[in-house]
Amino acid sequence: MILDATAELLLRFGYRRVTIDDIARQADIGKGTVYLHWKTSVDLYRAVFEREVLRAVDELVEVLQKDPGAWRPHRLARSYFLAIMNRPLLTALALGDSELLGKLARPPGRARETRHRLMPHAYFALLAEHHVLRDDVSADAIAYAFMATMEGFIRAQATDGRGPAIEASGDLLALTVLRAFESERELPPAAQKMLASQVVDLIARLADADRTELGAGQEKAADAPP
Repeated sequence: MILDATAELLLRFGYRRVTIDDIARQADIGKGTVYLHWKTSVDLYRAVFEREVLRAVDELVEVLQKDPGAWRPHRLARSYFLAIMNRPLLTALALGDSELLGKLARPPGRARETRHRLMPHAYFALLAEHHVLRDDVSADAIAYAFMATMEGFIRAQATDGRGPAIEASGDLLALTVLRAFESERELPPAAQKMLASQVVDLIARLADADRTELGAGQEKAADAPP
């Protein structure tokens, strides 16, 4: 309830114009109840964005679990893009929107930042082992180019009102990734199933680490005096 109220107010007014009093009023609770769980407003706002990230990652895991072919870079890129673009707070986070985010536009904690930076490299290294990437560029280079492409599509979609609808942009992103980074090799069904399981495990472990860190941070905030 508190996180939902905070998310709604951040979207409507931005970081600089939302106070704990506003959030308590929106959630129909006392201000002291908010401080029982988060020591500062920054802790609370960060928890809102962390929850959005976890929801997006959980969505990716669900897609991967339901569709054995969703591990392919072009399809994962589309799912990732839609997960971000359909969540305005995540879009702002991806763009570093200082008007909406304020201090939250700064990089997250070092451990989380490192995890999220390394995950694409681990993903593409895994795909390279199965020879489903083009072989004239290193897996690390593809990881960098993939994330740069993602960022470019997110920024263009968020700032260019003349562009296509979100779904159409996702399709165009998928086509770009397919033609730029993937090989034409087709894996046998058993190998595809194994690879899909490995990709799910990779992303799920990222989400679990984030969830553990977020939970520890909230417990610490809850133990602190208001």
